[in-house]
Amino acid sequence: MAAPHEKLAASLAALQKLQRDGRRVFQSKELKRVDRERLLQNGFLREVMKGWLISTSPGTEVGDSTPWFASFWEFCARYCQERFGDKWHLSPEQSLLLHAESTAIPTQVVVYSTKGANNTIELLFGTSLYDLKQKEMPQRSDIIIRDGQRLFVPEVALTKVSEAFFTGHPVEAQVVLGSIKDASDVLSHLLDGGHSVVAGRLAGAFRRIGRANIADEITATMKKVGYNVREVDPFTAQQTFDAVKLDTAPIAGRLQAMWKAFREPVMEAFPKPPGLPKDRKAYLRFIDDIYKSDAYHSLSIEGYRVTPELIERVRAGNWDPDNDERDRGNRDALAARGYWQAFQIVKASVAEIIAGADSGTLVRKAHRDWYRELFEPCVAGGLIPAGALAGYRNDAVYLRGSRHVPPRWEAVRDAMPTLFDLMEEEEEPSVRAVLGHWLFGYIHPYPDGNGRMARFLMNAMLASGGYSWTVIRVEDRDGYMSALESASVDMEIGPFASFVAERVGWSMEQERKGVTVLS
Repeated sequence: MAAPHEKLAASLAALQKLQRDGRRVFQSKELKRVDRERLLQNGFLREVMKGWLISTSPGTEVGDSTPWFASFWEFCARYCQERFGDKWHLSPEQSLLLHAESTAIPTQVVVYSTKGANNTIELLFGTSLYDLKQKEMPQRSDIIIRDGQRLFVPEVALTKVSEAFFTGHPVEAQVVLGSIKDASDVLSHLLDGGHSVVAGRLAGAFRRIGRANIADEITATMKKVGYNVREVDPFTAQQTFDAVKLDTAPIAGRLQAMWKAFREPVMEAFPKPPGLPKDRKAYLRFIDDIYKSDAYHSLSIEGYRVTPELIERVRAGNWDPDNDERDRGNRDALAARGYWQAFQIVKASVAEIIAGADSGTLVRKAHRDWYRELFEPCVAGGLIPAGALAGYRNDAVYLRGSRHVPPRWEAVRDAMPTLFDLMEEEEEPSVRAVLGHWLFGYIHPYPDGNGRMARFLMNAMLASGGYSWTVIRVEDRDGYMSALESASVDMEIGPFASFVAERVGWSMEQERKGVTVLS
């Protein structure tokens, strides 16, 4: 008779066959009952609803939503395809959100289908799917399949959403409107349906984002064939936009729109910058003195178990991986050493910034050096492969417990140059610091270390305004992560701007008092 571990290995082999194409979502019927029950019992599978399972890990805590959010869109696609065949598509609102690179996991997805039952299907972690019955399917040309999701093409979706979409999702609306190259893309759909009210709304929206030529073409053509079009701006008065450039990648347009929308709330939350320090040596001395506190808190936020003693040992040069087995294989020690190495490079960047170098231009190049120093000890210690130092990620990443899903890895190559362009163009140091920090984490360009890198970037940008080096404390982790989640998922930057401003004010007060040991 096979031993228990042999039986589990056989069940894992059956699961591995299903996972070979990268799948995370399975139907119960795809596994034998004995394999399914064994894998569920040992934590390798989790039930979403009757008949449907997702991959997970035995080490995953009961309340950890990460496996589900990583599987969410695959589940929607596979479930709908199984139940509705090709007779389904996502709502026009959800279609536009996805076209605009809005990657947050929605609390509810609305699916239109001729086989729908107007029924809500409750899923994990407060999410749900609503299948809305419709009489007939759209034309094939109106639908595009992307990553398994059946979406309205942008020009059709724009004609189907209400005015509330523009006020509730101004960033996404701007990104999609900016992707429309010519008025003819939407006019054919407006004319075929006689959508005079929608035409007026879209004309007003295009004019608001600086595309007056499309707005004029829509109204002139609709009126020419007898439709009475009254142009209406669907955006609220306080929403501000820059003219959208043609051929801008959706993720780039999204970052530009968010930066524009969020810079005023950041400036309102922050004290005015004190200006570049006159005593540069004293400014850098404060950074040296704060290192121990900064390293402890920044590494602890990321889940490393580091002690002040370990950090001091690394700083004093008593870290010896060549002769000490503990240092060579200790994940926490390797992380602490990497942080020390990166901190020195960041401090050198700050020295250039307070001497007058352009912070955005300098960090555009220097951040790659920071990253290599951060993880070089882990490569040397054999914990990660040397290829990890190559640069930006080449795979999807998911954040533990967060509804925010970072952009597709393919989009990172457009996102990062855009972020540095925005920082170079921005005049306010506080905006560079807060939005630079948030958007670096939002993009999540690296396989690991993004939180540490974002905090390094924040402090480099703070230096450009003469603000003190600022520590985000581990005891404030919940508030910090909650504020980041609010910005990334709810598009509310206020809580994060206020959080950072409070910490910056505290740090500046410590520097003024000459306090060098921070808690």
